[in-house]
Formats: sequence, C-alpha cells, structure tokens
Amino acid sequence: MILTLHGIKACDTMKKARDWLDARGLTYRFHDYKAVGIDKTTLEAWSAKVGWELLLNRAGTTFRKLPDVDRADLDRDKAIALMAAHTSLIKRPVLDVDGELIVGFKPDGYAAKLG
Repeated sequence: MILTLHGIKACDTMKKARDWLDARGLTYRFHDYKAVGIDKTTLEAWSAKVGWELLLNRAGTTFRKLPDVDRADLDRDKAIALMAAHTSLIKRPVLDVDGELIVGFKPDGYAAKLG
C-alpha cells in the first residue's frame, strides 16, 4: 500500500493525521504543497475523483479574505485556479491511498480505510 499525505506542515489537522499514521506504524510520503506547490493537473484529477466542492476549504481565513469577485460564481475551473494560486484553500489533509483519496481527517474514516 502506497500512502501520500498532502497538506501544509504547520496545520493542526495535519499534525493529527500524521500522529494517527505514525502511531500505527504506517509509512507515508509527505507532500507539503505550501512549500513545494501543487500543479493544476493534480487538482483537476483530485476534483474528478472527489469533487472540487469537497477539496475547496471555504471555512478558512484564506477563503474569507478573498475578494468578493473571487468567491462569487464558483465553478470547477475557477475553484481549481484559486486552489492552485492559494494552496491554503485546499482542504487538509488529502491522503492518497493507492490512488483513492480521503479528504480531511477523521480517525474513523482513516481506520475504515487503513485498519
């Protein structure tokens, strides 16, 4: 099983997800998209799998600080462009388990998928 944890290192939810994986001895690759970035192609692929609505973090301060024109009339393409430009808009974490995605961290969801 190949695990890749995508997110931002300093995020509290990311820490919880990393701690959960570490406590179970699961090996994973960490992709810090705040430091390294993320390409539009990856965001398009993720959106095709789970929907852009799930990926877009509307609850965070980054979204709330966007100009009204950016927050208005959101669709897939606009959301992907915003997430590519402002990686903090991507809900965290995104855990890739052999190509299947788990967006957000809930211990029960991780346990159901990873045991």
